[in-house]
Amino acid sequence: MKLIATDLDGTLLNERGEVSKENAQAIHQALDAGIEVVVATGRAYEAAVKELEAVDLHLPMITLNGAVIFSEKHEMINHIPLDKDVARQIAKNCQENDIYFEVFTNKGVFSTSREYFTQVIIDIVKTSNPDISTTEIKERIEERFIVENVQFTTDYESILEQPDFVIYKLLAFSPDDTKLAQVKDELQHIDSLTITASASVNLEFNHREAQKGSTLKAFAESKGIDMQDVMAIGDNYNDLSMLKIAGYSVAMENANDEIKAHCDFITKRNNENGVAYAIQKILE
Repeated sequence: MKLIATDLDGTLLNERGEVSKENAQAIHQALDAGIEVVVATGRAYEAAVKELEAVDLHLPMITLNGAVIFSEKHEMINHIPLDKDVARQIAKNCQENDIYFEVFTNKGVFSTSREYFTQVIIDIVKTSNPDISTTEIKERIEERFIVENVQFTTDYESILEQPDFVIYKLLAFSPDDTKLAQVKDELQHIDSLTITASASVNLEFNHREAQKGSTLKAFAESKGIDMQDVMAIGDNYNDLSMLKIAGYSVAMENANDEIKAHCDFITKRNNENGVAYAIQKILE
C-alpha cells in the first residue's frame, strides 16, 4: 500500500470531534513507513485542518467532498466550483421545502440565520445523543461559526451575483427525511450535479466532478501511485466514490450496511480507534 485516504467525521474523528492519540500515532507510523496519507472530508479546510494540527499532523487534504484540495503546506492545489445557476436552483428548492441550508464559498460559509441553524443542530444532535447538554452543543456551534467564518445573509442572490465569489458546495440539514428525499428527487436530474450525504440528516451538493473518488484518483496520479495501491477508509455516502475506486476499501463499524457492502474490510468504530486498527493491519 502506497497511499491511505481517510474520511474525517465518523471515521478519523471520535464522537467528540477529536483525533485520538492512537489514530495520530498510527498515521505517523504509516508516514514513517513511506506511505502517503491524505484526508478526504466534506468539511471546509479551516474546520478540518485544526483537528489535525491539534495532534501534530500536517497532511494534504481533499475538502468539501473533492471540490478543493490543499497541500500539507496549506496551498490550494486545485478546485472545482459549482455552477452558480445550479446553486440558485438548489437554494430555491431548499427554501420551498423549508429546509435549512448553507453555501460554502471561497470567502467563507453563508447561512440565513444563526438562531435557525442553532435550533436545527440542537434538534438533530439531541435525537442521536440525548445525554449531551444544550450548553455544550451551543458552545460547539459558536466555535464552528468562528473557525469556518460563518456569515449571515437573507439575500443569497447578492452572493451569487458577485464575480469574485466561487461556490463550492451547498449543505442542507433537516431532521425530516421526507423533506430531504423530496429535494433530492427534485434536483437529481441535473447532469452537472452530484448529491451525497455525510449523515442521515443532511444532503451535500457538489459539481459532478467534485467527488472524493475522482479527486483522490487525481491526487494519486500526481504522486505516481496506481489506485490498486490506495486504501480508502470511510463511513458514509459521500465516501462511496473513493471506497469504490480504491484498491482496498475499509468501512468503519459504525457505517451503515450499504457502505459496508462495498468494502473489503470492516474496521472498528470511530470511538474505538478504527483508523488506527486498519492502518496497523496494513503495516503488519
